[in-house]
Amino acid sequence: MKKKLVVLTGAGISAESGIKTFRDSDGLWEGYNVMDVATPEGWRKNPEMVLDFYNQRRRQLHEVQPNLGHQILAELENDFQVHIITQNVDNLHEKAGSSKVLHLHGELLKVRSSINKNLILDWTSDLNIGDVDDKGNQLRPHIVWFGEEVPALEEAIQITQQADIFVVIGTSLQVYPAAGLMEFTSPEIPVFYIDPRPIKIPNLSNPLEVIPEVASEGMIILQKKLLALF
Repeated sequence: MKKKLVVLTGAGISAESGIKTFRDSDGLWEGYNVMDVATPEGWRKNPEMVLDFYNQRRRQLHEVQPNLGHQILAELENDFQVHIITQNVDNLHEKAGSSKVLHLHGELLKVRSSINKNLILDWTSDLNIGDVDDKGNQLRPHIVWFGEEVPALEEAIQITQQADIFVVIGTSLQVYPAAGLMEFTSPEIPVFYIDPRPIKIPNLSNPLEVIPEVASEGMIILQKKLLALF
């Protein structure tokens, strides 16, 4: 039976495809403050600004492609049961061919009712004021904003608990609850951490190997290690 490889990915893997990150610009993204466009308060204060911000992100998503890091993760399904848990809201893992992707923070290509959080729709174009659900409620981006609960967290924990190998790619491990996921791994399983600016991980009892590279280069190294070890 194939080993279960669980991978937590963050903004670093998408950055190589040209998607900008908050981390690289001190909390500003093309002039937007994170608190203005990624909080319920920002939505209530200026929904037009929030919609414009995510419309720009959605348009950009149509122009970018998966990079080698995404592609190798998809290839690894030939040898492992790969489950990707991503903090990213893009669809680059899916475009690369990964079949099991759990989005912790929502998806750019989906919207939901501002009243009924369970009413979720696929959406590929701009979202505007006046776009409503079947009950007349304004639609909003299907994004988990700061201060909101993470609906997929319980599933992510269950997947992590079943891992034979755990990999972290391109995340600062500063955003909770995602950053705490590895605490749910079995203590004997190996953890690999790929990031050009890795942080020290406190209180981790697992065998840890740090690969201080960008996602694509790190995945080339990791793929060779995994195929040799397992």
